[in-house]
Amino acid sequence: MKLNDFFTDQPHGSKAAMAKALGISKTWLSLIIAGKEMPSPVLAVAISNYTKNKVKRQVLRPDIFGV
Repeated sequence: MKLNDFFTDQPHGSKAAMAKALGISKTWLSLIIAGKEMPSPVLAVAISNYTKNKVKRQVLRPDIFGV
């Protein structure tokens, strides 16, 4: 699942809550969701953990973790 797909059924404010929990700005998270930026390997793992592995680190960083 892509990060954008994860938010389809999430309540309002879930993007802001995720950004706060991960210690990043909402803008940075939005750029990652849009596919305009890639998260660091550490952030990719943190996102995967936050989403309970619904969004896999391999999807976020296939160049590092492989698909």
